[in-house]
Amino acid sequence: MVHIRPWAGEDVAALHALEEAAFEAPWSLNMFQEEWENERAHYWVAEDEAHRPLGYAGCWLILDEVHVTNVAVHPRARRRGIGKALMEQIMSFARERAARVVFLEVRQSNMPARNLYRQMKFRDVGKRPHYYENGEDAVLMTLWLNDTAL
Repeated sequence: MVHIRPWAGEDVAALHALEEAAFEAPWSLNMFQEEWENERAHYWVAEDEAHRPLGYAGCWLILDEVHVTNVAVHPRARRRGIGKALMEQIMSFARERAARVVFLEVRQSNMPARNLYRQMKFRDVGKRPHYYENGEDAVLMTLWLNDTAL
């Protein structure tokens, strides 16, 4: 069973280690520390019964917009619904805060993530050319929460 909770300062090092396992070009430890100090940043940790982190997700709340900054699941814990549960936590947070829209960028090649976001009703709305460190484009995806946009 997976439990999702808000992150705490003592999670920074463990989440950085998870990030390094999950991505070829991970965020630095300093980037995690900056996010911890960022008043707009909100993050959650998915952990197992032994309180080991299996994934995390975060977003920035800016006025009535939520920008998903990162979603990571440890490679050994993938395909168990953890990414979806973390995204549902962000969506719940967005609705609680009366956000109108949720934005995210995702690697063009990351079809499992793109399919998950589409299942959650996100729509492709553009590209960010050469967004990632290897020159890969990002797909910009948006979900309007009030269903009146577009």
